[in-house]
This record gives sequence, C-alpha cells and structure tokens, in this order.
Amino acid sequence: MLILVINAGSSSLKYQLRELNDDGTDTDNPVQASGLIERIGIPGSGIANHTEALDAVASQLDEILAGRIIDAAGHRVVHGGERFKAPAIVDPEVIRAIDRLAPLAPLHNPPAAEGLRAIRDKWPDMPQVVIFDTSFHQTMPPEAWRYAIPDTWYVDHGIRRYGFHGTSHDLVAGKTAALIGVDRAEFNGTVLHLGNGASATAIKGGRSVDTSMGYTPLAGLVMGTRSGDVDPSIVTHLITSHGYDAQEVDWVLNHESGLLGMTGHADMRQVLEAADAGHRNSRLAIDVATYRLAKYVGAYHVAVGGSHAITFTAGIGENSAPFRAKVLDRLEVLGVEYDHALNMECTGQSQLISTPDSSIAVAVVPTDEEMAIAQDTFRLIERADAWGQGTDPNYSVRA
Repeated sequence: MLILVINAGSSSLKYQLRELNDDGTDTDNPVQASGLIERIGIPGSGIANHTEALDAVASQLDEILAGRIIDAAGHRVVHGGERFKAPAIVDPEVIRAIDRLAPLAPLHNPPAAEGLRAIRDKWPDMPQVVIFDTSFHQTMPPEAWRYAIPDTWYVDHGIRRYGFHGTSHDLVAGKTAALIGVDRAEFNGTVLHLGNGASATAIKGGRSVDTSMGYTPLAGLVMGTRSGDVDPSIVTHLITSHGYDAQEVDWVLNHESGLLGMTGHADMRQVLEAADAGHRNSRLAIDVATYRLAKYVGAYHVAVGGSHAITFTAGIGENSAPFRAKVLDRLEVLGVEYDHALNMECTGQSQLISTPDSSIAVAVVPTDEEMAIAQDTFRLIERADAWGQGTDPNYSVRA
C-alpha cells in the first residue's frame, strides 16, 4: 500500500510517499519520495496557495509512481480541539470541523483544510485520514488541562490546555516501553520532544496525563524562537505601559524569543558553540533552558507516580549530547545516572544511556512522525473497510 503523508504548514507543505506491507509495517524501502514546498502564498514564490502546492507535488510524484496508485493520504493537523480524540476518516463534516477550529490554530488549521479539499478535488476516490497533534493528550485528567480561569472562558471559548506533538509523544512512549521491557499499558515516564519546538509529556499507564504546551504551542519549555512559560501580566503590561499592540507581543513571543531572543541564534548547535566560546548570554540561555526542562521532568516524575524512564527525542533530543548532559546533570537529585560515553554516541537507533545503578532509565529514541501517520492511516482505512464502515468519520483506529 502507498500512503501519501501530508504536513501542511502556514506557508509550507511537507510530503512523504511511504510504502507499507500488507500488515501495515514498513517495507525494506519505505520512503519512496519526499519533499518540501516553501513560501506558499508569498509574493514572488510562484505558488499562490496549498492547492497549487499539491499540484506541484502530484507532478513530482508522477514519474516515481510509474502507473501505481496512491491508496490513501494521511494528514497531520495541529489542532483537533475537543472534537477529535483520535484519527478520523475525512468527509465534508470533518473538513468543516477543522475549519471551525481555526481560531485555536490560525496559522495551521486553515492550510490543513485547504490541503484536504485539494486532494479531494484532485483524487476524489482517495480515502483521507487526519491525525491530530492534540488527540493523544485528550486522556489528560481535568486537573491537568483546566486553567484556573472563569468557567465561561472554558465553556464559551474553549480555553484549556490541549498540548501538541502528540503523534511523536505517542510513538516514542511505545518505543521506550518496548526498549525497557515494560508493557505499554504499565509504562510511566516522561518523553521530551526537543526540536525548534519543544514539549515534555508525562506518560502514566501508557497515556498522556500532562504536557508542557498549553492552549497554543507557545507555553512550556524554552524553544528556538518561542519563549515558553511567561507571566501573562507581562503581555498586558507591554500593551498598556509600553505602546505594544497585541499582535506585536504575540509575534515577539512566538518568533523573536526563546534561544533567538536571548542569544541571536535559534539553532541549539550555534548556541552551544557560542557558550563554549565564552558568550555570556549563550551560557545563560543554556542554563535557563536546561533548568526549566529539569523542573518539568521533576514535576512529571511526581505526576506519574514515579517514572520508569526519561526519553529524549526529536532533533535536539536525539542529536545534542552536550544538551542532554546538561539536563541530566541537574537530575542527579532524583538518582539519575548516565553513561557519558554512551551519551556521546548518536547511533540513530533507540538506546539506553543510563547506568545500571540509575534510579530512572534514560533513553534516546528516534521519532518518525511520518511513519506514525502512515501507519495510523493504514490501520484506520483497513479496519474501516473490514467492518464496512466506509468513510464514517466517527470510526477510530484507537477505539
């Protein structure tokens, strides 16, 4: 089976064509094609919208397909709100629901809906599945997702913690449980998805029970350009006392803060190099980022009733041994011990880097969101066909 995986950003479209076996596992050569189309809708780019971007993708795939048919498309969608608790097969109502959730993710949900419509128009018989960043976190208990705000703000406006990076956290939690020999349903731990965007998730009994990102992906950890947690009164103070408007503050917190705001560099590798060279602000930024991350790990150790493992994943988590070391050094108080030589290795495979005496296992586990989306798409389509569900959007692969 050939699955087209689509990840539509506000001005980009990332795609991957994956080949799966009849049981839904990867073939020996799973990635048949991949690509990234950027600057969509930006003057001079030549691509006005995501429909035109998908036309470009189709042209690129024609030669590779050589007459083969794409069996289904799986789409990453950032925000599913409370409506979508699992992947769903796409029909017109699902697309309308994603549109209605646009205020929760104004940069991401509209292009995702546009991509769904574009594939529907281009390949009307192709089944489509949507996989939401937020779905995995729908198992959080109310004490984790509820903010201490007026009830009407939640009831009328849906203001609550949603969480993101769910596909990655879900995949990596399962991989970690297998790595340490614990049944997924019994696994407790903390997964650290650390890239330009970063989030931590507390896993209890194999499910998300808390996560660092909130109503939007701005909350939580220090990121490449995002501030993470700040006192909300800072926003009102800047607006009322220093002449900023709401849009400007939002832009700065999302695009000009984090590592970039503190050091001038959004790339962790550059920040670490500058810190090693003695750049004071870079050293401070590393201290702030690792301190905040270690606080979340400690808090989530409590939230899950004792972690079996702490897992690093994504670009920084998988590849930056110096950053991992600076975080783990802060966790010695929890009885965490790690092997410095193993930590320096970047094998590209799931591995433990903790010592046998460590009170909590420490793992480095590669994530692969495209693989997870393709496999979820396969399972949902296959089960729906087997049960005669057709394109019923209420049928869930995880039900």
